[in-house]
Amino acid sequence: MKKHILSLAVVSTLSLGSLLSPYTLNHASADNLSEMEQKKANLLQEQAKKNAEVQEKESKIGELQNQQASVESQIKTLDLKVEDTTKKLDEKNAQIKETEEQIKKLREEIKILEERIEKRNELLKERARSYQESGGNVSYLDVLMGAQSFSDFVDRVGAVATLAQADKELLEEHQRDKDELEKKKNEVETKLADLQEMKKELETLKANLKAQIAEKNKLMESLKKEEKHQHAEMISKQEEAAVLSAQASAMEKAIQLEKNRIAEVARQAELARQAELERQRAAEAAAAAAAAAQSKKSSGSSSSSSSSSASSAAPAPAPAPAPAPAPAPKVSSGAFTWPASGSVTSGMGQRWGSFHAGIDIARRGGNVPIVAAADGVVIRSYFSSSYGNAIFVSHSINGQVYTTVYAHLSARMVGNGAVVKKGQRIGTMGNTGQSYGQHLHFEVHKGPWNASKSNAINPLSVL
Repeated sequence: MKKHILSLAVVSTLSLGSLLSPYTLNHASADNLSEMEQKKANLLQEQAKKNAEVQEKESKIGELQNQQASVESQIKTLDLKVEDTTKKLDEKNAQIKETEEQIKKLREEIKILEERIEKRNELLKERARSYQESGGNVSYLDVLMGAQSFSDFVDRVGAVATLAQADKELLEEHQRDKDELEKKKNEVETKLADLQEMKKELETLKANLKAQIAEKNKLMESLKKEEKHQHAEMISKQEEAAVLSAQASAMEKAIQLEKNRIAEVARQAELARQAELERQRAAEAAAAAAAAAQSKKSSGSSSSSSSSSASSAAPAPAPAPAPAPAPAPKVSSGAFTWPASGSVTSGMGQRWGSFHAGIDIARRGGNVPIVAAADGVVIRSYFSSSYGNAIFVSHSINGQVYTTVYAHLSARMVGNGAVVKKGQRIGTMGNTGQSYGQHLHFEVHKGPWNASKSNAINPLSVL
């Protein structure tokens, strides 16, 4: 029975060692449980905060999408206006072309009118010269008085009247032609000027509409860029919330194991107390038997001693079996062991304009093993666009929570919630995600992992 109990104790201790590496039974206390409960509460509180931030990002993305829909509608309206303006411009260009054709015809008519006017000018000049030569004293009365007979007089009156009327009509026609010429010129020139002005206004309107469309397109591009940024941040917050949830689950498991360990310690202490009482009772019985049977003192003492020894003896707990050595790397004796064999090709710090939150370990060849740096629980095993195949492991070492990250793996050998031991193979070195060449990107965080990586510490300080 005792052997079975001790075996259970060993199994419990080994299981707990996966989470609380250097802890021994003597370190178990209510204070430790309280501290772990507080850490779990902090993780849940941080997770709730991240979930609220995710909802905020979703709301922001919704607003940006609504703004994009509005801008898209405005662009469509502007496109229709540009189309209408272009149509009107085509109409004005056709009207201008038609007016220019009219001007061309009018020029021909004007040319004819100008020729007629020029002929009349010559006729009028001739009349003027005749009038000047006669001294301006030509009298229609002299013409009439020179008649030889009454019929000649009538003829002369008709002739004088005809000449006078001809002169009057000539002057009136000359004036009408000049007025018509001026009117046509003005009408066509005004029409052409109006059309050209309307065309200019339409061209200006079209240019303004296109400028507005360009501004709207620029705004749309900005909104899409902001939406993409907000979406990336939302994904980051979701990942943070998922990691925090996994870490809270791991802490809950650690708390339960700690409770089980404390209960087992108490049970073993009670069993030990009962065994001691049994031993004392056996010793008292042996002493009484020795006093009653002095003659059998030797055999009684031997029996009592043997009985006492048998009742008090307890088999020592079997040592924990040493884990099978990993092919590579060699497991060290410190709190953390190297997660992979190879060369450190990049350290922690600023790199390529951003912060490199871990170290890179590179090694050529296929099937390069990646091992857990310490005992712990896998809180996330997944594929990330940046990390590639990645594994997050939570550790509790001397009451301090650590999180290790193993990125760019070609293969993952453990899933979410798996309990891993220090040096246990969990994956294979690779080149997945945002990676350049086969290597392991390894991070150590003193506390939970977060997207800003504010808890990151230099892995070389603990390896």
